[in-house]
Amino acid sequence: MNIEESKDFLVSTASLKEVRVFSREVFEKLKLEQDLKDELVLAIAEAAQNIVKHGYKDVENTTDRMQIKISMKDSELEIGFFDKGKAVVPGNVQHRKLDDIKPGGLGTFFIKQIMDAAVFKKDEKGWVNHLVLTKKIN
Repeated sequence: MNIEESKDFLVSTASLKEVRVFSREVFEKLKLEQDLKDELVLAIAEAAQNIVKHGYKDVENTTDRMQIKISMKDSELEIGFFDKGKAVVPGNVQHRKLDDIKPGGLGTFFIKQIMDAAVFKKDEKGWVNHLVLTKKIN
């Protein structure tokens, strides 16, 4: 089944629940297994949270929006994140050491475990950051 859906969200922690709901709705349409849906929603939630937490660090009460686009074509799932926050330096995106036991800091670790690829691309439409997560779905 091929699908392409996108939605804009206010860049705020309050929007993260909406991000998860939107993702689940799209994955329901794709009729994915429950465990896979849960993993994908986790990856999307972590990426969206990183946009809010890091892309808009020290920015209060922004009216900026981020866009999430989920598409499936020929068993290739692609999830795009678009935002106008602080520009990401891909080489600086790393999770904390796994033996450093404390809350937080593992979002990128989970994303890399769940997805086949996570790549920052140049965007032609005026966004500052464009992250693309991909996964082959059998």
